[in-house]
Amino acid sequence: VCHLSGQLVKTLQKRQPELQISDEEVLCVMIAGLCHDLGHGPFSHLFDQRFIPSVCPREHWKHEDASVMMFDHMVTENKLECEFDYNKINADMRTFIKDLIQCKPEKNRDERKGFFYEIICNQRNGIDTDRWDYIARDCLLLGIRSSFDHKRCMKYVRVSKGHRPATKPQLCFRDKESGDFYDMFYLRAKLHRHAYQHKTVYIIGEMIVQALLKADEHLQFEGKDGQLKK
Repeated sequence: VCHLSGQLVKTLQKRQPELQISDEEVLCVMIAGLCHDLGHGPFSHLFDQRFIPSVCPREHWKHEDASVMMFDHMVTENKLECEFDYNKINADMRTFIKDLIQCKPEKNRDERKGFFYEIICNQRNGIDTDRWDYIARDCLLLGIRSSFDHKRCMKYVRVSKGHRPATKPQLCFRDKESGDFYDMFYLRAKLHRHAYQHKTVYIIGEMIVQALLKADEHLQFEGKDGQLKK
């Protein structure tokens, strides 16, 4: 995701200099792509979508929030502030990285740069580098033939405001790429049907959740203060 995000934002930087994308912003997008899934617990989405709601039904916990917490922890514990400063990434830009991880465009101070929030996690139409990454990865590992080519999509990406007055700048692709995006969403549906939501996978997942729930009654972990916590 880091690599794909870097490729996409560098393409925009070169193709549309009027966007004034700085090298520091490119680096921020790449760091966000690298760190956006740090907060996944064991068994990935099974942990945050099925286990956590069972033990903490009132908690609206998301792995993106945990990713931000781990990012802050890494920066503090490893004293990386000086490295960020060396690369001209100040405190505001580190906040920008965390906003990208959480996909919170409402925190964007400059509406002209709102398209950044569509690169890693596109909540508007689902066309983003995170999806490109896991489709390529899982098709390869599951032996599913992929007809989707993200490189071709990058050839025809631009930032455009659209014709409506209230429309904000957003990532846009040529209309002739509609076939490629059909393939992308078809592959995603196929992966859900044959893997992610397959009945056998769901049953095994439920067994894992039950095992974790039983273990939760007994396991304790040492916190930062040295005290054991559940």
